[in-house]
Amino acid sequence: MATAVSAEELTVYTAVEAEDLKKYAKRFNEDYPDIKINWVRDSTGIITAKLLAEKENPQADIVWGLAATSLMLLKQEGMLEGYSPAGVDKLDPKFKDKANPTTWTGMDAWVASVCFNTVEAEKAGLPMPKSWKDLTKPVYKNQVIMPNPNSSGTGFLDVSSWLQLFGEKDGWAYMDALHENIARYTHSGSKPCKLAAAGEIPIGVSFAFRGAKSKAKGAPLEIIVPTEGVGWDMEATAIIKGTKKLEAAKKLADWSVTKKANEMYNEGYAVVAYPGVAKPVKFFPENIASAMIDNNFEWAASNRKQILAEWQKRYDSKSEAK
Repeated sequence: MATAVSAEELTVYTAVEAEDLKKYAKRFNEDYPDIKINWVRDSTGIITAKLLAEKENPQADIVWGLAATSLMLLKQEGMLEGYSPAGVDKLDPKFKDKANPTTWTGMDAWVASVCFNTVEAEKAGLPMPKSWKDLTKPVYKNQVIMPNPNSSGTGFLDVSSWLQLFGEKDGWAYMDALHENIARYTHSGSKPCKLAAAGEIPIGVSFAFRGAKSKAKGAPLEIIVPTEGVGWDMEATAIIKGTKKLEAAKKLADWSVTKKANEMYNEGYAVVAYPGVAKPVKFFPENIASAMIDNNFEWAASNRKQILAEWQKRYDSKSEAK
């Protein structure tokens, strides 16, 4: 049988978990078989830095699955195409840019949480933490791994949420104390939970989606939602200004906000942009939506550069090698 030839190819930058990309492309191609997706995937901070570095010579046609705070930064740099995808009016308003036309649209929320390995914790005599501040207690020294916010979107939403929850001065004081208990900082937001699931470390600061997936595979994890509230960010989509594949990029942007796409996002994420779609995800913490802080995304995006520089200066000595 002859193989169908794709009429168009799109270079799509993403931070979506690598294991999901094949599924995303397959579902999109069910409706648009004539558009081939060429993925460029890395952690949020890496993809964001790559896009900024390519500002004068963009290589991506569209971004599908990157932190909204990163896309807000790109918007400030004038790098996004104004385009309101067909059906965007059906989304929850907090999942889309307020501008008209929109420059980015949300897909789902990924939410901070703590992965706690009950077997390793028992061996080490560790109590189960209930709050972020519990993690600064001396009993947890060298028992915690979290992501570096310069490379990980999860790391950045943790840091920016602590600064919002505790205030700037107390937020940095909190991170100073937490740093004393950190074994190392990873360059991936999912890795701390994967390491906790594998028993390498009892406590991984990560996100609920990864915890639920690991627990479903049998890992002895408790997924903790700290009592102070949890940071979150949206995965979102945006067309890169200057793309030569604008019409194909618009088709992908249109598809990314459909009910079908949101049902796909809901296979991993409990909170999605399309109202009424979300069904409970197995092992996802119940009522986590009520613990999500009133996140000031504009503040986080506007202060991202300074926050990351300050974090780097204070804590980078414990980052793992790249």
